[in-house]
Amino acid sequence: MTCVLSRCLPALLLVCLLTGCAKEFNRVYKTDNYSYKYEYAKECYARGQYSRAISLLETVVTSMKGSVNGQECLYMLAMAEFNNKDYETAAEYFKKYYSSYPRGDYAELAKFYVGESLYMSTPEPRLDQSQTLSAITAFQEYLDVYPMATKKQEAQARLFKLQDKLVTKELYSAQLYYDLGNYFGNCNKAGESNYQACIITAQNALKDYPYSSLREDFSLLLLKSKFELAQNSVAARQLERYQDAEDEGYGFVNEFPDSKNRALAERIIERCKKFTKDANEDE
Repeated sequence: MTCVLSRCLPALLLVCLLTGCAKEFNRVYKTDNYSYKYEYAKECYARGQYSRAISLLETVVTSMKGSVNGQECLYMLAMAEFNNKDYETAAEYFKKYYSSYPRGDYAELAKFYVGESLYMSTPEPRLDQSQTLSAITAFQEYLDVYPMATKKQEAQARLFKLQDKLVTKELYSAQLYYDLGNYFGNCNKAGESNYQACIITAQNALKDYPYSSLREDFSLLLLKSKFELAQNSVAARQLERYQDAEDEGYGFVNEFPDSKNRALAERIIERCKKFTKDANEDE
């Protein structure tokens, strides 16, 4: 019996402790003493009890505005939401802080965390990237307003990662067009091939993101799409398009001489050359 009690005692103490803490929190939550409630919220925040801190801070933040603790209260509420992983709400509170206290003690950090909150809530590249664009705008505004920002390197690193998401999204789109090939049900205009859509998507990505790590992937899709387009074109357009694909092949080999896809590019070049040679002999 003693052994059983000794094993149960720590659990009972924990239950009592948690029950006591819950009662204390409820008592503080119901009090009209905003100063005491605010100090208790700060303790909860320091202990990592962000949900409790949020509950308390939300009840006092309006009354604190304009007081000596107004700035700290709103910023702490934003950080509590951020640490609680409610990033969309955090972003709104950081925006509110910056608009309320543009020269406040936490203004620069609030401006940074608007972008950081949006960054943390961006979806994977296959999904809509509106949030990614918003995060890019927020970080760019942060760097514009604070050119010597304390978190400049972090903001720049985030911008590169966000840009990579946009580039990857474009790569998925280009690859999808290529895979759809001659399936005309997906085309935007009558008679337009998905290979043409792939070419346009890849060309735009190479123009918009010239230093992307995915440049070779776009270039390969561009080459393959031009070749497929030539093969599937009407006779009147084939010579022109095979020549275009051949030029694209040479461009790929010159830019990526060590590519694992060089052999494929060279095979495409040879097939294009054969067609153009035969076409010239027939004339």
